[in-house]
Amino acid sequence: MHLKVLGLNHTTAPVDVRERFSIGKDAVRRGLDNLDDYGGLSEAVVLVTCNRTEIYAVTDDDAGVREFLNDLIGATVDEKFLYAFDDEDCTNHLFAVAAGLDSLILGEGQILSQVKEAYAVAKAAHATDTILNTLFNRAIASGKRVRTETRIACNSVSVSSAAVELAARELGTLVGRNVLIFGAGKMARLTAQHLISRGVGKIFVANHHIERAIDMANQIGAQAVAWNEAFTAAAHVDIIITSTGAPHYVVKPWQTQQLMARRQGRGILFIDIAVPRDVDPEVGNICGVTLFNIDDLESVVEKNFQARRREARLAEKIIAEDVSALTERFKYLKLQPLMANLSERAEKIREREIRRVSGKLCNLTDDERRNVDRLTRRIVRKLLRLPMMNLNASAGTDAENFYAQAMQALFSP
Repeated sequence: MHLKVLGLNHTTAPVDVRERFSIGKDAVRRGLDNLDDYGGLSEAVVLVTCNRTEIYAVTDDDAGVREFLNDLIGATVDEKFLYAFDDEDCTNHLFAVAAGLDSLILGEGQILSQVKEAYAVAKAAHATDTILNTLFNRAIASGKRVRTETRIACNSVSVSSAAVELAARELGTLVGRNVLIFGAGKMARLTAQHLISRGVGKIFVANHHIERAIDMANQIGAQAVAWNEAFTAAAHVDIIITSTGAPHYVVKPWQTQQLMARRQGRGILFIDIAVPRDVDPEVGNICGVTLFNIDDLESVVEKNFQARRREARLAEKIIAEDVSALTERFKYLKLQPLMANLSERAEKIREREIRRVSGKLCNLTDDERRNVDRLTRRIVRKLLRLPMMNLNASAGTDAENFYAQAMQALFSP
């Protein structure tokens, strides 16, 4: 039996392939419930995110892991999209995943909760035992340690999160601040989600196609406004974020001047994350307006990414320590089933012999019977003590297989 991970992610497969080979939650549960159908697999955890699909397994049949993956997906995965790691390399990989070092966005925090959820699902399906329970508990603990002892997740490395970070820095806090978002595409939605996580007040969504604005507003709990009414709503906000994809400026100086007159001296923050730009650069010269564009944000993202790279080096040292400690523990875990089997066989022999002579010991008191029981247990333990010590000491050495085979040959019935 050995550890194995088989999977694909953003480094080996393009998004259309990842989408095609993603596995739904119900399919994962059904697969784990039927793990016994795959003879070579004794334990398994299935980790599925938007950027990866992976199976972690304890197996003596690598082909069985491949069959399990193909059955879960319902198709045969092309070899060129897959990677596979065994034993310590598998451990290293999972620890890097849990720490966010193997993510599309370095240090991404959501992956740790996804690892926890995948493990919880597998455990609930009784698809894990000693090896994967130990592996995933240690990986999760190591991921938490990385986040506690480094600042790898403290700096924004996406345009949407950087825009929100910049707004928070300019205004001091986003709690209770009202926001108008021009646009209802993916970037606008991501930005809205970041804003909500920071505790903003009301969010208005304006889009040329009102249906898309309504759809986005319904999803995030915002209010959709018609495009020609957007600047009316803007009189009541603190921040305007633009992300429309329009080929021309959608916020012009004359509109902004009229807006500022209605605001009666209250300043406003514009953050333009569109390419090409949505906000005419002249808007930044209007009194009371603070304007940032994509170039300002990209410099923030690049600076933060370099900071995360430095923190990632610290994280790698933490992971190396934790993997080394777990690898040492696994040396002994591999021999535990054999030692447990020997102890169980010796105990059965002891119990059988006690039963065989019980008729001749009918005059013993309860205390005397307990003394006989304790005496025979001690004899068994002492007989096994030296062989067990030698077997345990061989773990992870060249002599491990010799001792394991010798024990099995000498004590097999």
